[in-house]
Amino acid sequence: MVDLRSDTVTKPTDEMRQLIATAKVGDDVLGDDPTIIALQNMISELLDKEAALFVPSGTMSNAIAIRTHTKPGDEIITESTSHIYIYEGGGYAALSGCSVALVPGKLGIMTPEDVEKAIRKSDGSLGHFPNGSLVCVENTSNRGGGTCYSQENLDAIAKVAHENDCAVHMDGARLFNAAIATGTNPARIVRDYDSISICLSKGLGSPVGSLLVGSSEFIAQAHRWRKMFGGGMRQAGVIAAAGIYALEHNISRLDEDHKRANKLAIAINEMDMFSVNIEGVQTNMVYIEINGDLNANQVVEKLAEHDVHVLALGDNLLRAVTHIHITDEDINKSINAFKTISS
Repeated sequence: MVDLRSDTVTKPTDEMRQLIATAKVGDDVLGDDPTIIALQNMISELLDKEAALFVPSGTMSNAIAIRTHTKPGDEIITESTSHIYIYEGGGYAALSGCSVALVPGKLGIMTPEDVEKAIRKSDGSLGHFPNGSLVCVENTSNRGGGTCYSQENLDAIAKVAHENDCAVHMDGARLFNAAIATGTNPARIVRDYDSISICLSKGLGSPVGSLLVGSSEFIAQAHRWRKMFGGGMRQAGVIAAAGIYALEHNISRLDEDHKRANKLAIAINEMDMFSVNIEGVQTNMVYIEINGDLNANQVVEKLAEHDVHVLALGDNLLRAVTHIHITDEDINKSINAFKTISS
């Protein structure tokens, strides 16, 4: 089976399972799980930030960040296809009482000029506007196709945010994909960002868990919201151990995923029935438009007959994502399956 639906389908390797089995644990709510402490210290050092907080999911990490940075009635500013807006159940509204200002992006990437235009402030508006207080940047951009922000762009957006009295949060679920693709130190990528969310259960291959990173003061406040959102865990060192393994062993190998995604994209783009914007294939994702008579669900079904599995996104759009379990042979098998359907 070639499972290209997402990089969230990865399973722990034997080496990762061994570390899980031997993890030292404590009660994390009481603050004494040594493996979780070690993981939080590791990511803080990697990103050159003061502190970190281990949480069950990336969605919770983003939700806690929004709640910590904002007050009810505030407005967050984010790209129109961002994960926070599209895929998190309206949590910014339900859990933080925030509205959202959507910024158009090219391949999911915002410009600092458009971000600045979207920031509204209650002061000077006769009370008409909400208070824009948080800019959220997703790097890599999922719906952009796995695209990466340039460092110049990231720095400029952070500068615009801070000059307009906004905090700036990076949804870095796939931050290390961006770091490998751009050749930039991850600490440099996030230097000017007040908080960062890191997902361990995507390309890094852990079974569960995310990390929220920021200043000591920010993380102290975030800890309270984690408790209120039900994210406090007990002997969770058994899953934090997987995160430690992932950070130690699975970052540099992301380049393999990127190369395989690029090979798949180029091959599919040469088929009459399909087209791929190669410019957008910058990391481990391939978004595929269908030009023929079949719709996305029908193509998914036909590919499944060849034991190749992708995700349908709308009537004529597919997504294929490479990850730790996808080999060169799997890519060749997938290309042949697409050729069979296209012929």
